Amino acid sequence: MPRKGMRSLWFSTKPPSSFSVSHSPSPSPSRRLSEAAMERSIAAAETMIMKWNPEASSFAKVTSLFYENRGEARDFIKSVAELQKAMHFLDKEDPRSEKLVRSQKLMEIAMKRLQKEFYQILSMNRAYLDPESVSARSSLTSTRSSMSDYDDDDGSEEEIRIAGESVTEVEQVSAAVMADLRLIAESMISTGYGKECVKIYKTIRKSIVDEGIYRLGVERVSNSKIHKMDWELIELKTKNWLSAVKIAVKTLFNGERILCDHVFAASDTIRESCFAEITKEGAQILFGFPELAVKNKKNSPEKVFRMLDMYTAISENWPEIESIFSFESTSAVLSQAITALVKLGESVRTMVADYESAIQKDKSKSPVPGGGVHHLTVAVMNYLSLLGDYSNILPDILTYSPLPEKSSLPESYFDSSDSDGSPKQAISLRFAWLILVLLCKLDSKASHYKDVSLAYLFLSNNLQHVVDKIRKSNIKYLLGDDWISKQEAKVKQFASSYERLAWGSVVESLTQDPTAGMSAEEVRECLRRFNRALEQAYLKQSGCVVDDSNLRQQIKLSITRKVVEAYTEFYHTQRVEAWRGDRHLVRFAPQDVRNYLSDLFFGTVEAGSSSLPSRLRSP
Repeated sequence: MPRKGMRSLWFSTKPPSSFSVSHSPSPSPSRRLSEAAMERSIAAAETMIMKWNPEASSFAKVTSLFYENRGEARDFIKSVAELQKAMHFLDKEDPRSEKLVRSQKLMEIAMKRLQKEFYQILSMNRAYLDPESVSARSSLTSTRSSMSDYDDDDGSEEEIRIAGESVTEVEQVSAAVMADLRLIAESMISTGYGKECVKIYKTIRKSIVDEGIYRLGVERVSNSKIHKMDWELIELKTKNWLSAVKIAVKTLFNGERILCDHVFAASDTIRESCFAEITKEGAQILFGFPELAVKNKKNSPEKVFRMLDMYTAISENWPEIESIFSFESTSAVLSQAITALVKLGESVRTMVADYESAIQKDKSKSPVPGGGVHHLTVAVMNYLSLLGDYSNILPDILTYSPLPEKSSLPESYFDSSDSDGSPKQAISLRFAWLILVLLCKLDSKASHYKDVSLAYLFLSNNLQHVVDKIRKSNIKYLLGDDWISKQEAKVKQFASSYERLAWGSVVESLTQDPTAGMSAEEVRECLRRFNRALEQAYLKQSGCVVDDSNLRQQIKLSITRKVVEAYTEFYHTQRVEAWRGDRHLVRFAPQDVRNYLSDLFFGTVEAGSSSLPSRLRSP
């Protein structure tokens, strides 16, 4: 019987094909030849193994075999393989053989040596086995399924030579170290010592992955703790997570998968179990954070964008995540990442719906001075513009979030008759709807102005702001040029209504036909009407604001053209210039009116005040 504790994995149930077990009473010549070869193999192995036995030599105790002489290290591995073949032969011939017992002892010494070498290589070469170096070398990973075939003695050296031609010095060292680890792992696994090898590997590499996750700023957070955190702290942790996730996936986990696949290429089962145990905890902490962040109930307008950032980060890295964690034993990591996407998507849908509701519930009633842009318009368009930056992933999130019932869009506002039901079309409808909700709210706020002309200016200003923000954001690609053109036309309509109501009385104060003959008294009366109308209009409109420079210029030009041209024609036709001596009656020339109108729409004068240019004040 074999000695107690002998590894059963060393022995196959059938004799190797290279050996012939004879049942004849006397050994055949071929059998005697095999015995002689076996004896030589054991003797050669004993010489090599005992040379590097740390208990038999102080040199072997303090010297690394693979560091001292890589060529001899390969010979050591080859001696172990030959010793294993000899043990197979002895086990079939005579399980009680003293030679087998002696060979068993030699194998144990050899495995202790390799175990020590494996630990030292992993421990002392952490810098060369960092995920970045391993990832960079991945394209040069050998495609050979095993390196246990030593017919080509220079196999591993050839791999390193190829790597050295195209990679940096650090990557060359990384390639050499990975080749050494693979040699040792395959030797230990083939001789039944895989458990000891795997234990060392898991312990050292897991500590590296865990440390990497920690250094990236990702840590385990409990549900109770996340609920108590202020949003500012969660936002800070989210930004750290966003910086970490790409590095963790593309470098840390990817590099670890490459290293694990390479070192344990001889055993699919071992490389799967190793990778799973090394990375599972860190990966679940990483992909578990988004779900925790969603659970924090402290709302902030910026929260939706951090949720979208995390959704984007996972989505963009999903092909790598799915490939790296493709083992059945790492399916929990994929489930965690998928759950994060689901929870983030649900959170975004809820927050967008809540934001829509907040727009509808806005109760501010105080008119904006001068008919300027409302703070609600600014806030909503900033929100939607930022939301538009995520138009590439929003279809995944909002497509299945239907608009409220009875919320079909008017065809004159957004023609959806040609809707093809595509995700992009669904997102376009969603943005169009949210903007319509805002515009309807602005309509109700315009009703708070006592001066109807100011209400129209308010609508013109706010719609212009909406259009400007859309033109400068990704929303323009969703709504299209036709929609933008329709809104720009409405801006002009609102501005025209403002001009008619605010300045129409000034134009009408002059005679309809300024070229018609008029008596001196009729001219005087017409001048008095014009002076009063201009003064009243200026008093009302001097506090008006038009923030958009282009719209301001358009409105000013239109008003100037109508008022100044009418007054100029009247002024010259009726020879008003001859009466300039009467300053009570002729208070300004046409150019003076033009100059005064140019000061409008900056909101520099409070409407209704008496802070008027002296020439416009009543005498």
